[in-house]
Amino acid sequence: MAIVLRYVDNRGVVKEIFNGVVHVNDASSLDLKATIDDVFTYNSLSLGQGYDGASNMRGAFNGLKALILQENYSAHYVHCFAHQLQLVIVGVAKKHDGVDNFFEQLSLVVNVVGGSRKRQDMLRESQRERVQLSIGNGELETGRGLNQESSLIRARDTRWGSHFKTITSLMNLFPEVHHVLAYVEEEGSSLSNRNQAFGILKYSKTLDFVFYLHLMYKILHFTDVLSKHLLKRDQDILEADGRIEVFERHGVC
Repeated sequence: MAIVLRYVDNRGVVKEIFNGVVHVNDASSLDLKATIDDVFTYNSLSLGQGYDGASNMRGAFNGLKALILQENYSAHYVHCFAHQLQLVIVGVAKKHDGVDNFFEQLSLVVNVVGGSRKRQDMLRESQRERVQLSIGNGELETGRGLNQESSLIRARDTRWGSHFKTITSLMNLFPEVHHVLAYVEEEGSSLSNRNQAFGILKYSKTLDFVFYLHLMYKILHFTDVLSKHLLKRDQDILEADGRIEVFERHGVC
């Protein structure tokens, strides 16, 4: 378990220090609490709380939060704002059938296109050819850091901003993704692979796909900006709360 200490120094500056990694026998709340108690006792520190919303952490009765508050009522629990933001976006999105289906199709695209080393190589080679052609036609600028090789990124519900990165990578690699899917539709090793590619290609030509692709890109772009602000090392809780209120007033989250 990694332990990070955040505190305010005598000049009012927020500091964050990596304390170290300690061994735990398992991830139960009891073992986590015992380990944290040992670390804080060794360092002669009082206890505050800040972590994600996993059940073994925030559980109302047996979670780490509850166990600590039983002994120290002044220990303030803070659920990571950036993690909350990610979970809210994913949770709300999955309540809408159209958006939920869009993300399911997005996951299939990543699985099918990245399903073998050969398909991954096809994606990179197709991208390289397109970039070279665009540079030759004067459609792309050249320079340090430009036109870097990219790949499809898999979305993870508990990873900050991963859905936004997945959508961005798909938009950047859309011609190459279609090229690989068309290949799988014709030359796939199994009927299941070929049918999957056929279904994805058919869906990608619908109005629903185009609409949800651009809608979710716009929404997740806003929330990605907010998430990065919330993750700044010098961000204080009052400023973070204020930023969330601003985004809520604009109907973003």
